[in-house]
Amino acid sequence: MSAAQSIFQASNRRIAVIALVILALDQFTKWLVLRTLPPYHEKIIIDGFFKFVHWGNTGAAWSLFRGNNNTLALVALLAMVALFLTRHHFSSETLAGQIAFGLIFGGIAGNLTDRLLPGRHEVIDFIYFYLQQRGGDEIGFPAFNVADSAICTGVALIFLITWRSEHAPKKNAETSP
Repeated sequence: MSAAQSIFQASNRRIAVIALVILALDQFTKWLVLRTLPPYHEKIIIDGFFKFVHWGNTGAAWSLFRGNNNTLALVALLAMVALFLTRHHFSSETLAGQIAFGLIFGGIAGNLTDRLLPGRHEVIDFIYFYLQQRGGDEIGFPAFNVADSAICTGVALIFLITWRSEHAPKKNAETSP
């Protein structure tokens, strides 16, 4: 099969549609945050547990490698190419595999868009879960966004699919008399 035929096969179209939906949802939610919450402000939704925040992140997960936005944009682009070229090693032909890859591609594209947009150059994070301690301090999970959620869910699905396929009962090729 030629490269052009491979790109337009049904499984790749499903992956692309899911990725585009995730990208659109991610960018729409970030647009809402940009329009409704000033930078570095917070809106308590459930006191002591959940806030909407408007935080920028020039690093990776948990703000690792902070200040390396351009390098991380290049890494994201390379990751998308590598995933596309190696997706056949995973279950990208199954519906679950297509959903997983669509989530991952859409999530990477969402955060990459943030990194590349003029005037932004940082990923917008806005979902923040935390626990309020008696002294007023917070113990919180790092803020995240729709793209981050999609990437984590997609990776978890791939792990689950791989684990299930490796632990599935093997069919014996030879039949017993």
